[in-house]
Amino acid sequence: HVQLVESGGGSVQAGGSLRLSCAASGHASYCMGWFRQAPGKEREGVAAICFGGGSTHYADSVKGRFTIFQDSAKNTLYLQMNSLKPEDTAMYYCAARMARGGSWYLTADFRYWGQGTQVTVS
Repeated sequence: HVQLVESGGGSVQAGGSLRLSCAASGHASYCMGWFRQAPGKEREGVAAICFGGGSTHYADSVKGRFTIFQDSAKNTLYLQMNSLKPEDTAMYYCAARMARGGSWYLTADFRYWGQGTQVTVS
């Protein structure tokens, strides 16, 4: 079992930066990721880190602006978001799975989810 608690969301002007954190407890995860869901839209994969940090993945829309990384000692996952755009506005969720199989971007492939943190870019 894994518990995830996100923090770090907020309101920022376009071009600004935010760093999201996801504190994990319980069993170690094989893959952890960030997803987001805007009003009226499906939840989508933003970035993921798997194999203990050996493999990172990004959605095309955030490549070059967002960075996913983890602090294993603190058992915390981060998402550094730079050059934020209004279209980045969404609820951001941290997710994890212990299974090796599956994609990095499909919600169905992640078993554990945090409660979400809101990011608003104006």
